Amino acid sequence: MRVAVVAGPDPGHAFPALALCLAFIEAGDEPVLFTGTRWIEPARAAGVPTEMLRGLAPRPIDDDLDAGARIHGRAAHISTELLPDLRAMNPDLVVSDILTAGGGMAAERLGIPWIELSPHPLYAPSKGLPPIGSGLAPGTGVRGRIRDTLMRAATARSIRQGERQRAQARVSVGLPSKDPGPVRRLVATLPALEVPRPDWPAETYVVGPLLWEPTDDVLPVPEGSDPLVMVAPSTAFTGAEGMLETTLSGLEGAGVRVIASILEGAPTTVPAWARAGLGRQDVMLQQADVVVCGGGHGMLAKALLTGVPVVVVPGGGDQWELANRAVRQGSAVIVRPPSPNALRAAVEQVLSHAAFAEAAQRAAKTIAEVDDPVEVCRGALR
Repeated sequence: MRVAVVAGPDPGHAFPALALCLAFIEAGDEPVLFTGTRWIEPARAAGVPTEMLRGLAPRPIDDDLDAGARIHGRAAHISTELLPDLRAMNPDLVVSDILTAGGGMAAERLGIPWIELSPHPLYAPSKGLPPIGSGLAPGTGVRGRIRDTLMRAATARSIRQGERQRAQARVSVGLPSKDPGPVRRLVATLPALEVPRPDWPAETYVVGPLLWEPTDDVLPVPEGSDPLVMVAPSTAFTGAEGMLETTLSGLEGAGVRVIASILEGAPTTVPAWARAGLGRQDVMLQQADVVVCGGGHGMLAKALLTGVPVVVVPGGGDQWELANRAVRQGSAVIVRPPSPNALRAAVEQVLSHAAFAEAAQRAAKTIAEVDDPVEVCRGALR
């Protein structure tokens, strides 16, 4: 297949798209990644043909405070900017990140089948779940069902507004107002982080986390035999701030070592029992006893896939939802609001109770239940 893979520059979305491209290449297909300029050269160095995704820059008419307008209005603009590149490439299939809806719109405008990529659990509304983002488990009994019904009603207005914004954006580029949606959906998460729902959408497949390392460097761990705590601050703009500093302050004298994965802006000095910088996270995880992270899907999925329990310091976005799912699964402790004492207590709790590591190992085993994303994509063309 010739496949155009479209994703914005945020690491939580660009990295899974890049990982999918590598899977296509390994399977003998011909992908081209369209993404932000930040990742073009690293992706090419990894062996993925990559081009700039035009139209990402905010325009004067854009209202980035309105999430619906940001996603749908800009998607229409991106679709127009992308059309010449797609025509030149002439792909058999387009895979478009869920937040970069312009890829799907462009494909539809050219009559090319397209697939939606969700680099996290399925966040579509469900008649059997409380609203995504609440962090709540599905209600049980009469009171629980009433609670969920009332919460869904409270969010229905925002959902309808988003549907109207999407319809307007589609009409503005000559598409019918009613969105037929993708031919298939890839949900790139561990089954352990999914929640059963009575209305799972048709042609939607859990394909496991799509992971890529932005470096080949290995950051050496501090010397010694004390438990190793890996710290991975969130790369999302909604992530909690000061996580590394707070963790180092709290773990001073706790009899542990710390290794911190920093994508950009690593501190120049850390205590002798700590290391911080850019390094392969998969290598760090193989040695870590516990991870302190913000709860973004990429890091959380990496930790659980390796069988490492987590202390989660959730920020905004979907981090609260994911943190609570990991807590209910048994592999995590939430710290909110963060403080040195609270982080120390949480790390000590996880290290002293084997049940957290056992739950993380159970989560890792659910990778056996996923579908192959390349085969799902190929099946869409049969």
